[in-house]
Amino acid sequence: MQGLYFMKGANMAKITKDMTFNEVLRAYPDTVKVLKKYNMQCVGCLGAEAESIEYGAVAHGVDLEVFLRDLNKAVPQGNG
Repeated sequence: MQGLYFMKGANMAKITKDMTFNEVLRAYPDTVKVLKKYNMQCVGCLGAEAESIEYGAVAHGVDLEVFLRDLNKAVPQGNG
């Protein structure tokens, strides 16, 4: 998956600004709660396949760094 990185020494995947909404939603279904928090109706949206997280944040007037932080908080932690 483009934009998906693994941090050395950690079992935590990281959502980046270059990932598309569909990539994020497929990999981390719990992020739908974050999208709803920001009033983003990305589930089922035709643009979600091609729109990057960065583009969506800008288009919706959302601070990208805060949005990424919230999305990454929704990613389940590894078991060790």
